[in-house]
Amino acid sequence: MTAQDASAGDLTQLTSLLGRVMSIEDVTAGTPREPYVLRARGRLLLDSTEAYDRLAESLRPLNLTPLFRMEGDKHVVILSRGVFAARPSNVWINVALFGLTLLSVLFVGASMANTGPVPAGPTLVGSIVAYLQYMFSHLGSGLPFAVSLLAILGVHEFGHYLAGRYHRTAVTLPYFIPMPFSYFGTLGAFISMKEPPRNRRVLLDIAIAGPLAGLIVAIPVLLYGLSTSSLSTLPLRTSSATSYLLEGNSLLYLIAKWLVFGRLLPAPTHYTLAPLLYWLRYLVLGLPIPAGGLDVFLGPVAWAGWAGLLVTGLNLIPASQLDGGHLLYVLIGKKTNRVLPVILVGLVALGFVWSGWFLWALLILVFGQSHAEPLDQITPLDDRRKLLAIVGLLVFLLVFTPIPLVVVGG
Repeated sequence: MTAQDASAGDLTQLTSLLGRVMSIEDVTAGTPREPYVLRARGRLLLDSTEAYDRLAESLRPLNLTPLFRMEGDKHVVILSRGVFAARPSNVWINVALFGLTLLSVLFVGASMANTGPVPAGPTLVGSIVAYLQYMFSHLGSGLPFAVSLLAILGVHEFGHYLAGRYHRTAVTLPYFIPMPFSYFGTLGAFISMKEPPRNRRVLLDIAIAGPLAGLIVAIPVLLYGLSTSSLSTLPLRTSSATSYLLEGNSLLYLIAKWLVFGRLLPAPTHYTLAPLLYWLRYLVLGLPIPAGGLDVFLGPVAWAGWAGLLVTGLNLIPASQLDGGHLLYVLIGKKTNRVLPVILVGLVALGFVWSGWFLWALLILVFGQSHAEPLDQITPLDDRRKLLAIVGLLVFLLVFTPIPLVVVGG
């Protein structure tokens, strides 16, 4: 908010402005130590969304922002000092990060596409330089992977961005995060809201737009990528020379492989449990490793599609400032803090199988108590948006990958 003090505003005028949108039962004036100028209780005379827009517009010249709250069955309007002034972003930062991420992802895609021998130098440093020169000269072969993955991430983030712009909420352009020499070449992307959302409906629309838009691209990319990938038998035994990376499974990924290949993969050589119990255990624990079984060996496009499902599942974890956290918050409000311990216990338990969840649990523990609280907390979700929020949480169950990656052997 701006630092300009609005406490000198005429309280009679402010009460008159409030009276246009609500039936006032009592008014409390703020003090220099209070974070507000005026606090009124009563009942709104208009639809809450219309009342908020009208009041916010009339208060803006006075450098005041209205906050709508509930107190039991009473409507409370708080006039807070200052207005939210979104600072302009430096778009060149977004462009530079995207360029670096594109280069990083192209490099990973090229390393996947070029599996043959590379020139070796006379020394370790010389070999590294020769390898980098070789890979950079073959960056074009990384285009299928790079285009597929960045399309998924880009559409996801621009889903958020366009929803924010539609609701006149100031948001940044996407910030892509390069991560060279990793499995994907990127840690993903994010946007930031420069101001609180107006109400729960706006927060829901911005939060859900990203995952749904990203999935619209990720699913066909995955299905096409699987159709161009091949089935092969996993090694029966492994060593440092025959180690391999086994990607984890979500329900949607299992279904996608079944649609393309007509069977659940990776298929074990034999079932040690009833098939349903076997797949439930394998889905959650990634055990036992199906050595000698049949599996799909992902090509670059399929790898990008699988990564798209993984990123969507991570974003939809119903906690903290994640998309899923926003969905849960708009449904049940601050009761989400009661769900947080369950999420943390679940992630810590999974951490004993895949250690990466320990870091996620720590991050959620640190940031899990904060939420993007709307300015207007009176306006409820309409039925259509309630259903949409529930659909978003169900999508989380479909795309969440309990054990993302397992290195077998080595």
